[in-house]
Amino acid sequence: MESRNILLGVTGSVASIKIGEIVERLRSDTTFKFEIKIITTKSAKHFIERSEKPVTVPILSDEDEWEMWSKRDDPVLHIELGKWADVMLIAPLDANTLAKMATGVCDNLLLCTTRAWNFDKPLFFCPAMNTRMWEHPITAQQIATLTQWGHFEIKCIAKRLMCGDTGLGAMETPANIVQRVVEFLKKS
Repeated sequence: MESRNILLGVTGSVASIKIGEIVERLRSDTTFKFEIKIITTKSAKHFIERSEKPVTVPILSDEDEWEMWSKRDDPVLHIELGKWADVMLIAPLDANTLAKMATGVCDNLLLCTTRAWNFDKPLFFCPAMNTRMWEHPITAQQIATLTQWGHFEIKCIAKRLMCGDTGLGAMETPANIVQRVVEFLKKS
């Protein structure tokens, strides 16, 4: 079984409660042996703590970036993570991080990692936000920017959202997300 290093980005959408299931599905894949690391934004921590399944892999955040470096020639975490990873999956990608990513803002560990990403490696993203945010005209423009750069969108789905609204904006199911990544990697 081939090994692959996968970096999971988790942002401040309530869909972050699904990260434990994504990790579990990656670990149970029979095609690849996935080594997994998670990068979380500050906002995502709130939801990861309430994950529907336990998260059993290293979780890195902004604090780790600053604690790792102290002098010239020390490793820089966001660069090292990009070198380590064979693939990156951001699930969920909230509206705030989408906007920052599409405009090149890099004010946290996750965004620094995406800004320094090697475009020869696949980066998948799974938008997740309220339907009203999804339908805002800027969302389509920002997603188009990411896909024009060569990143792969795993489209959101319509369902009853956590807030009670019904419509597009929900993150795709963990099963379908993992299946999409695995199928891509099989072909590459």
